[in-house]
Amino acid sequence: MQKAIIIFLILTSLHLSAQQIINGTVLNTNNEPLVGANVFLEGTYDGGTTDENGQFSFKTSETGTQTLRVSYISFETFTMVGDVSYMKNLTIKLREDVNALDAVVLSAGTFQAGDNSKVNVLKPLDVVTTASALGDFVGALQTLPGTTTVAEDGRLFVRGGEAEETQIFIDGIRVFTPYTPTTNNTPTRGRYSPFLFDGITFSTGGYSAEFGQALSSVLLLNTIDEPDQDKTDIGIMSLGATLGNTQKWETSSLSVNASYINLAPYNEIFPSRNQWKKPYETASGESVFRKKFDSGLLKLYAAFDATNFELTQEDINEPEGSHFKLKNNNLYFNGSYQGDLSDTWSVFGGLSYTHGNNTLNFTDMLVDDTENDIHAKLKFKKRFSNRFKLYVGAEYLASDFNEGFSDFQTNNTEYGYQDNIVAAFVEADIFLSKKLAFKTGMRSEYSALFKEFTLAPRLSVAYKTSNKSQLSLAYGRFYQNPSSYILKFDQDLKAQNTSHYILNYQYNADRKIFRAEAYFKDYNNLVKYDTDYASFDSTFNNDGYGFAKGIDFFWRDSKSLKNIDYWVSYSFLDTKRDYRNYPSKAQPNFANTHNLSLVGKYWINDWRSQVGFSYAFASGRTYTNPNTSGFLNEKTKSYNNLSLNWAYLISPQKILYASVNNVLGFKNINGYQYANTPNMNGNFDRRTLQPAADQFFFVGFFWTISEDKKSNQLDNL
Repeated sequence: MQKAIIIFLILTSLHLSAQQIINGTVLNTNNEPLVGANVFLEGTYDGGTTDENGQFSFKTSETGTQTLRVSYISFETFTMVGDVSYMKNLTIKLREDVNALDAVVLSAGTFQAGDNSKVNVLKPLDVVTTASALGDFVGALQTLPGTTTVAEDGRLFVRGGEAEETQIFIDGIRVFTPYTPTTNNTPTRGRYSPFLFDGITFSTGGYSAEFGQALSSVLLLNTIDEPDQDKTDIGIMSLGATLGNTQKWETSSLSVNASYINLAPYNEIFPSRNQWKKPYETASGESVFRKKFDSGLLKLYAAFDATNFELTQEDINEPEGSHFKLKNNNLYFNGSYQGDLSDTWSVFGGLSYTHGNNTLNFTDMLVDDTENDIHAKLKFKKRFSNRFKLYVGAEYLASDFNEGFSDFQTNNTEYGYQDNIVAAFVEADIFLSKKLAFKTGMRSEYSALFKEFTLAPRLSVAYKTSNKSQLSLAYGRFYQNPSSYILKFDQDLKAQNTSHYILNYQYNADRKIFRAEAYFKDYNNLVKYDTDYASFDSTFNNDGYGFAKGIDFFWRDSKSLKNIDYWVSYSFLDTKRDYRNYPSKAQPNFANTHNLSLVGKYWINDWRSQVGFSYAFASGRTYTNPNTSGFLNEKTKSYNNLSLNWAYLISPQKILYASVNNVLGFKNINGYQYANTPNMNGNFDRRTLQPAADQFFFVGFFWTISEDKKSNQLDNL
């Protein structure tokens, strides 16, 4: 027994003598001690935490080469590989984690909505819950600062730019025909249903080098990566019906959405200023198929719609009015794959195809145009560290446009063009600290149509001024080829361009956000022509130029008032251009100097209802009065619109929804049409261009059938 005790004591002594002490101090980059940092040997139970002086000390029986790890919240993990005998009196400095939630965000010129963005100005799909939007994400984005109210058009006009200067992308791939066809003085809508999207990035300027052929803005729509369950969505509306279904399997899923809209019953109850012979009718369908792989995700998106209508509109120069008939078919396909190639490399590849056909009868003219477009993109991302990420990519865009035109003077004249653009881009995200970050890049493009090569640098920097605020700067040069209504007549031109300069301040607190952004845009090489309208006998050149400058404000608060969520946006715009057929530089007739939007939503528990309102104000827009001297010499009266909506939950999955656009019946004026010839007194008569209807009413019933028996379409209304 005594011998056994002696052996035990000897072994214990040998064991204790084999143990070694690992110790040191953990500091931040300012040499301040970090209290409570975890320090341990990887793969063992040996370790400890730092004290109030940042010091640590622990024993280990491990020998040889080991891995020491030090981790602390909001800091990058430190790793040291070496012999444990040398791990004594260490001084370890941890760097702040630039991926932390309180880190700086590159946000100049950008509004994001999505679960993955650090600063959500908008919630996922929140852009379609506003009362004035009528379910159109484009209409709701017009409540954000930087946009201009052009009520008779409906497209996105951003910071003094035309609607064609804003491009829309689905899963990073270009959409060439994003809007439904319409007639004069009647706003269009976005083609695609918000039912299939969960992330939206709206960049009002200074956007990434990845995106080109957009002078003013890009709108990025991301389809849902993975649905949470099987479900069916049914909608019965005063305008038609919708039906959506999602099926989810172990590694794949399929979502489909179909809708049919017919305004004939509505026009019988609420007549408009138009004389409809064939009221607006459209049938559309969308689908998204998703397939998960071990290291990636494949998405296949397809959308189709067919639209037709026929009407007669009042025209001061046509006693019997202007006859307008249109048939449109549009097909869009988008396929993309995103995945990891290794721990540090990832890849994105995508392809889209667009086919659109319009057959238009306007008075005595017949126009038949067909457009085919392709966009292919390949992008690689290399993550060197949390502080440095590199993106490189290339893309190809091809457009083939053909138009047949005939009238009583011209018989079957053909116009058209083919355009092929090859582009490459490189961009880097550089985080010097949790407070300071850069994004810098370069985009190059070659246009086969113009035989022209362009270089477009991009740069943005952000500095965090406090835990809740930051400053950002952005600069970028942007190129875009002229639109099809120009290129179909003349291809001896070059790309238009503009430079963006942006200064942004952002304050982000708990469920509150404030943004202020000043900008300046310098336009060059804009297209000019010498006739009233662009036509086959026009002389075109790139001598046009212009500028746009202003400041935008945005405030959102969903915390201060119980059950109330609201936002306010205001934009001031100063812009002038000399382009198209302008005889001199002037403020374009699509630009408002002042734009104000106020959106509110209130949840009433006792009523099981969400009520909302949206108010829009826009100062008058310019027009030319031929009875006085000057060009674009007068302005319309201001635009006002107050809209209300109400969603009532009959049950958790059944919703009754109603909305009224322009509930107070403001008599808004879009402009004036003047007679081609003066009257007997030498004055030009005019008529007021008003909306087809002063108000719009909508009622719908929406029913969701899902596994959890709780999901509904409230976020889509």
